[in-house]
Amino acid sequence: MPKIVDHDERRREVLSAARRVIVRDGIDAATTRAIAKEAGYSNGVLAHYFADKDEILLSALRQSHQRIRERLTRKVEGASGLAALRELLLDNLPLDAERTQESRLEVSFWSRSLASERLAEVQRTEADELRAVVRDLLAQARSAGELRTDDNLDDLTEHLLALVDGLSLHLLLYPGRLRRVDVERLMLQALDRLS
Repeated sequence: MPKIVDHDERRREVLSAARRVIVRDGIDAATTRAIAKEAGYSNGVLAHYFADKDEILLSALRQSHQRIRERLTRKVEGASGLAALRELLLDNLPLDAERTQESRLEVSFWSRSLASERLAEVQRTEADELRAVVRDLLAQARSAGELRTDDNLDDLTEHLLALVDGLSLHLLLYPGRLRRVDVERLMLQALDRLS
């Protein structure tokens, strides 16, 4: 009797392997050969599920974004305004092992996205979604009287997102200079200045 293969599970295994290779060895090391070896499959198996390396990379990035969205949805359920914004922004910082891996994966794609319009488009779409949520939560906070500043909400949104990116990158690149507790404290200080 032929072995029954769960194709969705096999795709997930390949994407998890791609994520591990990228986080551990860098995006340039994420060749189809390295990904196949990490997953315990042949290159031929990868070719059966993905058109090329770019499709694997794009799918790994999308899968990571989906996992983050699902986690954030659970974290902010029932919250609004500054309380929800606090959860959202802290969750986007590499404050534990899981989020550190997610941040490393995300940052690994930045330079590659500058040269690949397909990757850049995925990055832009995801960034636009995050920006819209942050902007909406700031508007909720303003409507609820939680904001003491009358600064432009678009400017506040960009400032907070730049702070997330900058703190994340600094924590990844300069672990001797910043600790997770420092990054969390700096983000909370920025949020405290709004209320």
